[in-house]
Amino acid sequence: MQPAPVICGIGTSLPSRVVTNDDLAAELDTSDEWISTRTGIRERRIADPGTATGDLARAAGEGALKSAGDASVDMVVLATTTPDHRCPATAPDVAQRLGLTGVPAWDLSAVCSGFLYGLACASSFIRAGTAERVLLIGADTYSTILDPNDRATRAIFGDGAGAVVLRAGSPAEDGAVSSVNLGSDGTLRDAILVAGGGSRSPFPPGEVPGEGRYFTMRGKTVFRHAVDRMSEASRTAAESAGWDPSDIDCLVPHQANARIIQAVADRLGLPVERCASNIERLGNTAAASIPLALADAAGSGRLRAGDRVLLTAFGGGATWGAAALTWPDVTPMAG
Repeated sequence: MQPAPVICGIGTSLPSRVVTNDDLAAELDTSDEWISTRTGIRERRIADPGTATGDLARAAGEGALKSAGDASVDMVVLATTTPDHRCPATAPDVAQRLGLTGVPAWDLSAVCSGFLYGLACASSFIRAGTAERVLLIGADTYSTILDPNDRATRAIFGDGAGAVVLRAGSPAEDGAVSSVNLGSDGTLRDAILVAGGGSRSPFPPGEVPGEGRYFTMRGKTVFRHAVDRMSEASRTAAESAGWDPSDIDCLVPHQANARIIQAVADRLGLPVERCASNIERLGNTAAASIPLALADAAGSGRLRAGDRVLLTAFGGGATWGAAALTWPDVTPMAG
């Protein structure tokens, strides 16, 4: 029988600094009411200067390995859009800091869908028999790529990292990932964008990067496509698992916007009470948002062993995806 990827550990890492809507209002032309009514966000965590994505990723990975009760893995996959450097990848450094020198480790970039793309990647290695255990980390520090004067993006994003350990197991056991559905559409490449710094638009020699260094987003376009694609991918993943949407015990969507979460739940015919959400406290943590929401739900008792869980996300590229799994008996641990 082909092995199934089974989640056996989960870890988190969040910066200690809390930035509230009122804190932003003291700097920008905004207010707690303006932000919270449009996004559902009231505060977010922001990394201190000198704290990089790799630092949060290492801590979350350490928590996941402790949660799994076994510090050995065969590979490390890091989903991020904000690596420590443009070159090299951040994952090998994270791996060696976790005592995993020598195992294959690489970065994966699918923006806010990164964790689901990483889940598909890790699952494929396990199903093929190439790996027995994989550490999958989603980590981002979007505060490093936001325009300090842009009230819209600064209100939405926070920093953080979440990680899971997957092992080879049985498709019938709790924690098994039964299906992953992914998609992309490059015609939407400029809907979510950091324009400068890449090979298509490198920064001129000797010049300080200007506006092209910052994250931009066409909000209305993203909202519409996010709801459509997350809903479609969720239905496909549920059907592949043999589930009706009504069978889903907990929907764990990417924490982009409270209205997107509500709209996707409505499309699937699910009451919002079946959605896991921490957006009010953490904002949009990009590739980290799904594992952080999973950890919150498990830590609060919202998720119980055997629950049918559906994950879904939409990100830049555009990319999107969904995955179906049953929840295991694991305890989240902070790194």
